[in-house]
Amino acid sequence: MKILVDTNIIVDALTGRKPFKETAEQIFMLAANQVEDMYITASSATDIYYLIRKHLKSTEKAKEAMKKLYSLFHILDVTAIDCREALLIDIKDYEDAVISCCANHNKIDYIVTRNIKDYTQSKVEAILPDKFISMLSQNDE
Repeated sequence: MKILVDTNIIVDALTGRKPFKETAEQIFMLAANQVEDMYITASSATDIYYLIRKHLKSTEKAKEAMKKLYSLFHILDVTAIDCREALLIDIKDYEDAVISCCANHNKIDYIVTRNIKDYTQSKVEAILPDKFISMLSQNDE
């Protein structure tokens, strides 16, 4: 299964943001154990770096965090087509629309996000982190 993990989940794990930290860290463990193919988008990477650098108050620590992130998650390129198509779909938040288009073009099975309401019109189903973890647990049984 190919899973695109939204920016909010990554930031939750890297900053220890409560009450979301535990579930986000479980997603990281799944990536580390290569349970599923986990992805972030290149456009999300820049947002993640910005937020992590701000949180850590250090460029070097932020770069180290990103290196670790890149060892766990594959990075999907965001294309010009993704950006153009995002303007045409019925998703109000442009960033989410771009992620949805990128996920669709890369044949992603699910987008894991805390922000599922913005993905109701996505061609790729968005699911909450808890639901994703539960779904994997059921598959193991």
